[in-house]
Amino acid sequence: MSNINATPLVEMRGIVKQFGSVEALRGVDFRVDQQEIVGLLGDNGAGKSTLIKILTGVHTPTHGQILFEGNPVTIDSPHAARELGIETVYQDLALVPLMSIARNFWLGQEITRRFGPFSRLDHKAMAQSTKTALLDIGINIRNPDEAVAMMSGGERQSIAIGRAVHFGKKLLILDEPTSALSVKQTGEVLKYTHRAKERGLSVIFITHNIAHVHEVADRFTIIRGGRKIGDFYKHEVSEMEVANMVMTGAVPERLRLGGQDE
Repeated sequence: MSNINATPLVEMRGIVKQFGSVEALRGVDFRVDQQEIVGLLGDNGAGKSTLIKILTGVHTPTHGQILFEGNPVTIDSPHAARELGIETVYQDLALVPLMSIARNFWLGQEITRRFGPFSRLDHKAMAQSTKTALLDIGINIRNPDEAVAMMSGGERQSIAIGRAVHFGKKLLILDEPTSALSVKQTGEVLKYTHRAKERGLSVIFITHNIAHVHEVADRFTIIRGGRKIGDFYKHEVSEMEVANMVMTGAVPERLRLGGQDE
């Protein structure tokens, strides 16, 4: 169980989102505690993507409040989310295939060297720093100058996770991180997700694969039809029960009687 005295990293209170006459979210409360992995689950159209887009500044809530480290915040753009320390690794990633691993790792924050009035990219420093930073969390790359296009899907995910850890992000959002990966690659991504937690990050893990999220998450938040079904710690529920709640919205009676974290 989480420490009830600790301030959550993220709290979203009473989030409502309307698109015209359609109410995509209907008063959802969602939280992520410090150094916690939360599995955010729901079927297609449940509202989980809308909730995350509000947290990352893509959408503005119609009603509701967001607190980050206990302070009310306005997240009105992806840039504002990143400034708070929120990093999102989308299913299609934010990597440039023809660029090297090092260039992708430092994209937008490149290391440069001054030559008189001019500055040039310091490729050697970026390559060495990339290799060291990734090795620090257990990711051993062959060659930091290798093009990302030559890497497997699991390796690409690991680079994106490693980048978030290195640049001191506080919240890592993984959107379907194991989709279309092999069993081995999936295992690597789950391992690096745990490493991110060990390094102090909180993680929101969004997936349709209950088995993967049940292995890695501390707690599950289940959304259905724009409403939150509930929050459940891993020790409270089986993988089958989680899957059934996602599909039907029916909470097991023993959890309705007080086992739920709400």
